[in-house]
Amino acid sequence: MKSTTVFKLMVPLSEYARVSITATLDEAVAALSKSQKGFDPSKYPHRAVLVVDEHNMVVGKISQTQVLKALEPKYFEELEVDADMGINRLSNYILRTMVDKYDLFKEPFDEACQRAAKLPIRQIMIKPKADEFIDQDESLGQAIHRLVMGCHQSLIVREGKMVIGILRLTDVFSAAAEIMCPAP
Repeated sequence: MKSTTVFKLMVPLSEYARVSITATLDEAVAALSKSQKGFDPSKYPHRAVLVVDEHNMVVGKISQTQVLKALEPKYFEELEVDADMGINRLSNYILRTMVDKYDLFKEPFDEACQRAAKLPIRQIMIKPKADEFIDQDESLGQAIHRLVMGCHQSLIVREGKMVIGILRLTDVFSAAAEIMCPAP
């Protein structure tokens, strides 16, 4: 794993869907849909959109989970649900009762989607943390360690301070699967 670098498996930034920080959620969803249609069918489609500022610097990400969170405003207000919450440790009973206790998802699905579509990206994007950045020359072992320990779906790849790509969990998995189970 030391000989294989992050650069070898990353998706170049030019191939990744991006939206401006001034965009709305419907623009991010449209960008993701467009990138999924145009992506190489032999690979996994993208599951996130990068958010860039006025200097074209990556400042955030909108994942499929963020899109679904936007359907319920209380996730951002009263509950302040985030990735570090440890919700995966909660029992099914607690998760079911939370919907009732906090009066979640009372709005009809189509109305929730229409309302969420106009939300500003800035309001719902995930701001990458320090452990989500990795240098292009790092080993694949270092990347796997970060993906596993951080429970990340992807890492943002940099060359110096410039973002040059995304290393996706699915691509690392595919590389491992090819070696474990080579095609006949």
